[in-house]
Parts: sequence; C-alpha cells; structure tokens
Amino acid sequence: MSKKKNTNNTEEPKGVRPFGGAKKSMEGASNIDGSISPYDRVKLARAVDRPRGKDFIFGVTQSFFEMHGDRRFGDDGAIIGGIGMLEGKPVTIIAIDKGADTEERMARNFGSPNPEGYRKALRLMKQAEKFKRPVICFVDTSGAYCGIGAEERGQGQAIAENLFEMSTLKVPIITILTGEGGSGGALALSVADEVYMLENSVYSVISPEGCASILFKDSSKASEAAECLKLTAEDLYKLGVIEDIIPEGKDIMSRVKDLLVSRIDVLEKEENLQSKRYDRFRKF
Repeated sequence: MSKKKNTNNTEEPKGVRPFGGAKKSMEGASNIDGSISPYDRVKLARAVDRPRGKDFIFGVTQSFFEMHGDRRFGDDGAIIGGIGMLEGKPVTIIAIDKGADTEERMARNFGSPNPEGYRKALRLMKQAEKFKRPVICFVDTSGAYCGIGAEERGQGQAIAENLFEMSTLKVPIITILTGEGGSGGALALSVADEVYMLENSVYSVISPEGCASILFKDSSKASEAAECLKLTAEDLYKLGVIEDIIPEGKDIMSRVKDLLVSRIDVLEKEENLQSKRYDRFRKF
C-alpha cells in the first residue's frame, strides 16, 4: 500500500490495530459457540482498540481515494467514503469510523453520523451505480447522532432516503458489521444483498442499557436486556438476518478481503439483484 493523506485525518494507518477487549478470545481461536455472554459481546464490540473503519478500508484495498461532502450542507467525519481497488477491481467503500484517539474520536463524533454523512454515503452509492462499481459498507456505530442540529437538518429523512435508495440500487452491496450496529444509524448502510458480522459485533434496534431503562426502569439490568435482544452474531445468524459470521483473530483482514472478492464476483453475475434484495428483507 502506498502512503496517502486526506483531510479529516483519513491517513492510512501505520499498522492495523489488534483486536481489543478480551484478548484471549480475540487473538487466539475464534469463539462462536455461545460461551461468551451477550453483554460481554457488547463490551467486546465497544472495545477502544478494535480496528476502525479506516483500518478495514486500508486492510482490504491496494489503494483508496477519499471523497468528501454531501453537496448539500457539508462533510461528516464519522463516515469515510471513496473509491478503492480490491484485487484490481474498483469498488466504492463506505465506512463508519469511531476514531482511534481522543482527538480523532471528537472529529469523527465518536462514530455517530450526522445527516450529511448519510447523504454523502448515498451520493457515493449513486455514483457507484452510475459507473457500475460494487458497494462495500463497514458499519460500527452506536447510532445516528441525535443532536438538535442533526434533527433540524433532517436526520430521520436522511436515514429513510438511504433505506429507500439502497433497496433499488442496481449494483451489488455487501455490508459487514465490525463492532456496534446500533438502530437506524446502522441500518442506513445495511440494506444490502448480503450482510455479515464479525463474531464479536452486535446488531440491535437499541442498546442494552437503553432497553433496560425502558423495559425494566433500571439501566443496571443491561446484561439481562442483552439476553432478550438477540443482538449477537450467533443469534442473528440463527434468525437468518445475516449470511454468515466472520471469525476474528490476527488474519481478520485477509478473511474479510477474501470474502469480499469471492462474494462480489458471485453477485456481479446475479440477475434481478433488486428483487432478490427486496425479498431478502421482506422475509423478516
């Protein structure tokens, strides 16, 4: 990979961060047998030293050119998007990034996108459709930003527009959940032909703490709520929400890259992608 710099601190990482949290399960053999509790999975998904969006971008591509702005309001650092080369094939890559240190986390709003971030992502997806490039999304967010400014600029509308437009996009879409997959903020980049999860990622309509506060009136019961939410990769695979679980460990980037190369090759040969994508979500 060649060294490159972009604005918004989107500089190629000097080295992909190892997985954090419970390092025995992360760096050793994968653990997809349910021996880790759902709430422990949540903690692992939130670990500060997990690879971020840009780690996956530079981990699977030979080169990457970032593109900025939604052409309506501005740019959003929480979402990185652009064109990358995947084994010689041009692809559009969109990733939610939480940031690696305090300064970057603030610049990226801790991975909680504003409306302009989702509109930037949609702009790049429509561009990919025009030039017949597959779309790859890496998702890691606790949810869309819910600040006053975000609401004034149409956060709900931006997410809804992504859901609508992605459902009819004419090129293959693959989404991989790499950490947290929180509510509509994650779904706005997950209306894909195929969805995968890393083994210690989670995907849910609400956080365990939020669920416990609403249902049990006690946020300390987050562990119990996590059990009820069925938010782990294992649960969602059994429910048919995702296609497969990607084991974690030192060779994670190679596994993700090999998966993307093989599945894009298959999806590009598929006919009626839009109707199959529609049927995929209707069955839920």
